[in-house]
Amino acid sequence: MTAEKILIKRAKGGDTRAFEALVNHHARYVFTLTNRLLPNTQEAEDLAQETFIRAWQNLAKFRGDAQFRTWLYRIATNLCYNRLPNLKRDLAAVDPDDSVGLSDQTPRIETQMIRNEAVVELSDAINTLPESYRLLIVLRHVNELSYQEIAQVTDLPLGTVKTGIFRARKMLKDRLESAWVSK
Repeated sequence: MTAEKILIKRAKGGDTRAFEALVNHHARYVFTLTNRLLPNTQEAEDLAQETFIRAWQNLAKFRGDAQFRTWLYRIATNLCYNRLPNLKRDLAAVDPDDSVGLSDQTPRIETQMIRNEAVVELSDAINTLPESYRLLIVLRHVNELSYQEIAQVTDLPLGTVKTGIFRARKMLKDRLESAWVSK
């Protein structure tokens, strides 16, 4: 049994210190997700905190079928859906048939543009993406979830997730290339 599973078991038994250890381990990732999606830092902090409150309240329902982080991201994503009503609709509108045969072989933008200012430019470009694409990019490239985990978190079909990530990457690539050409 992994250390995290032991903490989860203890937390389910009411051990608040065990749950605190889980929060400490996952807080940065949950906040990164909410901070990328919400318009201001305070709101993102509030939503991240609400994620852990809901996790504590519903810990008995966590069966362990998915990873604990996936379950937390699902809670955070649902809270984001509540704050950003168009997010779920925009994600659902992504047509997976538009990208038949796409794979994760597209080179990561982060590795193509390793320069000092690239990190700042990339972050700015991510922030300009529509909320639905920003969510997918943050889950995939910032929080490093697999496509399958993203599908579980967002409750979207796997093909829709792949299509959305492909489109978001293309948008980022186009925006970054145009920004660098104009320099």
